[in-house]
Amino acid sequence: MAGQSIPEGKSIYFVSDIHLGAPDAATSRDRERKFVAWLDQIAADAHALYIVGDLFDFWFEYKRAVPKGFVRTLGKLAELREKGILIYFFVGNHDMWMSGYFEEELDIPVFHEPIMHHWNEIGFYIGHGDGLGPGDGGYKFLKRIFRHPVCKWLFGKLHPDFGIWIANAWSSRSRTHTTEEQWLGDKDEWLAIYAEKMSSLTDATYFVFGHRHLTIDLLLSDQESRYINLGEWFNTRSYAVFDGTNLSVEFYNNPNAQIHP
Repeated sequence: MAGQSIPEGKSIYFVSDIHLGAPDAATSRDRERKFVAWLDQIAADAHALYIVGDLFDFWFEYKRAVPKGFVRTLGKLAELREKGILIYFFVGNHDMWMSGYFEEELDIPVFHEPIMHHWNEIGFYIGHGDGLGPGDGGYKFLKRIFRHPVCKWLFGKLHPDFGIWIANAWSSRSRTHTTEEQWLGDKDEWLAIYAEKMSSLTDATYFVFGHRHLTIDLLLSDQESRYINLGEWFNTRSYAVFDGTNLSVEFYNNPNAQIHP
């Protein structure tokens, strides 16, 4: 995307890992209400919103059906788009099987890989973060399988009741396995290592990811660019906001939350 300017008085927002649907309907509904209330709050000054993966704990678009529920969120996103707020959606490891519904019904572009955007001549490298950086070869292999068109076609042949039951069980296992929520240190955080590498290959000032379920704001070794992880909405309800000059990490109604390091 070519560089764009932010209108005076407007901001750019980033959020990830809301995991709607997990771990159960009641808990998810409460979290969804908080998320929609936050969307209402930012609507006053938002020029654009980036949803950086795992909005849903599971999502699959069948030819004529999508998972039921989440109507408050989907309706609010549609409302924000009709108000002229730009929304960019990134698939995560829990909601990677998207194939047109958001584009057609909500006018929201969907990205399956990290991208570079420029706002006010400042570069942002944005992606969910799963499968990036060193290590985790097992997951990277599974990710290639899950994203293969044949795998997606085969899953689509399952009855939705059965397919979604299987997927929810897998999502719960995956979330428990991959999200330990432990700060590894700035030398060992694998997305920080990836951001360090990409800082020499791009003009990004900010590397914005999700997936880790930790709220991170780390100055990289060039002393100019920063690695930002957006955290999660199970507990911290963290997000980032760019006011046209600076990017800051904030929390929705959670004053005691912690930013690493």
